[in-house]
Amino acid sequence: MGSNQSWVTEFVLVGFELSADVEVLLLWVFSLFYIFSLLANGVILGLICLDSSLHTPMYFFLSHLSVIDMSYASTNVPKMLANLVSQNRTISFVPCIMQTFLYCSFAITECLLLVVMSYDRFVAICHPLQYTGIMNWRVCTVLAVTSWSCGFILALVHAILLLRLPFCGPREVNHLFCEILSVLKLACADTWINQVVILAVCVFGLVGPLCLMLVSYMRILWAILKIQSKEGRTKAFSTCLSHLCVVGLFFGIAMVVYMVPDSSQREEREKILSLFHSLFNPMLKPLIYSLRNAQVKGALYRALQKKRPT
Repeated sequence: MGSNQSWVTEFVLVGFELSADVEVLLLWVFSLFYIFSLLANGVILGLICLDSSLHTPMYFFLSHLSVIDMSYASTNVPKMLANLVSQNRTISFVPCIMQTFLYCSFAITECLLLVVMSYDRFVAICHPLQYTGIMNWRVCTVLAVTSWSCGFILALVHAILLLRLPFCGPREVNHLFCEILSVLKLACADTWINQVVILAVCVFGLVGPLCLMLVSYMRILWAILKIQSKEGRTKAFSTCLSHLCVVGLFFGIAMVVYMVPDSSQREEREKILSLFHSLFNPMLKPLIYSLRNAQVKGALYRALQKKRPT
């Protein structure tokens, strides 16, 4: 680089190019969705902590998912809302890298937790007599800590590789937030190492876990079909269906964003999918888990009964 080269100290988040009226409408809609996702996940987390009937491995991992969903939304959405009401859509270099780091860490952690939850369901349905011995609290704690640790370590690798790159050219990030692929496009150096690491993490954090979950649920389905009573089969299906819906949402979006080849419409598609992942997904998960789960609805009913004056 020449000595007269200027280095980028801040980026501009392009976002959606919309009229002022549409942006105001989206501000109110997204704000309501953001508040609802925080409240819904907070309620799920509170119920799991306070109701002893939910002190089981499945709800222990679900509480971690609620924390991740609230963190997801709080990492990206506030800046997104601020950009809808301000013409100044800049973000400094360090906050941008932090946003990338946190988004990657929460995404990888959620992926690994979904694998752990599928393993929990596999043990519960295929080996019910050994369930309490296999999924004891020590094992659950180790699995949760390992998921969080792997998420943050792999995200830290991405952040360090990103920090070593020079940014000296255009500063417009064509995204709603500092998403790693969009930021890499602005680098003034070869990013092949970053691309290789992203591909490796996608294989480790997406393809591998998805294959493990498919194997687990094939075994679960086979075990459910061998259950004699209709009531037993229905209960087993209901406990797995909520998790399958969440898995489909997460892995479907992630694989489209990070593993589909480049195209002319890829950037706009990524914006929409990332918005869904950051805002709508955290809002939908509490509804999926609560509306189809009698234990959660029962815990909510008991909590509301306690609040009523006698």
